[in-house]
Amino acid sequence: METEVTREKLISDFKVLVADAEELLKATANQAGDKVSEARRRIEQNLEEAKKTLSGAEDALLDKTKEVAKAADVYVRQNPWNAVGIAAGVGLVLGLLLRRD
Repeated sequence: METEVTREKLISDFKVLVADAEELLKATANQAGDKVSEARRRIEQNLEEAKKTLSGAEDALLDKTKEVAKAADVYVRQNPWNAVGIAAGVGLVLGLLLRRD
């Protein structure tokens, strides 16, 4: 579960980085010079590669999430009373923790 949260956070941070880089490219569009042009070209290439990688990571995360949801659904259908007991236990623990405040 913690790995999924970390992946989601990484994807979110990566999206922000890509958006910031695109904004920087737009802001420097009028800058002239060979070094600036070369840097912009490299950044644009890296952004395209990053977008492809991000898309693949999102797809993999979505597939894994669907797989976990399906496994949970199968478990609940095969063991309904166990699922009810687990849910009640988790609810009890959360209730006790929230009541402490």
